Amino acid sequence: QVQLVESGGGLVQAGGSLRLSCVASGSIFSINGMGWYRQYPGNQRELVAIIYRSGITNYADYVRGRFTISRDGAKNTVYLQMNSLKPEDTAVYYCNADIQRLIDFRLSNYWGQGTQVTVSS
Repeated sequence: QVQLVESGGGLVQAGGSLRLSCVASGSIFSINGMGWYRQYPGNQRELVAIIYRSGITNYADYVRGRFTISRDGAKNTVYLQMNSLKPEDTAVYYCNADIQRLIDFRLSNYWGQGTQVTVSS
């Protein structure tokens, strides 16, 4: 079984910073892309940032220059450093990863449970 567990969300004032972490655990052979999505109430999840095993990254326009995604392959962990936070960044943030399982080498997409980020004005 494979799990993604996020941490690091919380309440911060506008202009502040937060760092989200997501650890993948379980029977893992390899991890391809790892990313962060966010979701507003009543809306679909939208991509915030993604990082591939090669190290190539991609960001949504509205976070480029403020957020930085990184990963630690040895720890199966992806991070999202969020700086200059704005009230409109308030959302539930979800970790997402394409993981190849050790037991059968099946590649599947996984989601974490989500972590709330609230930015006060």
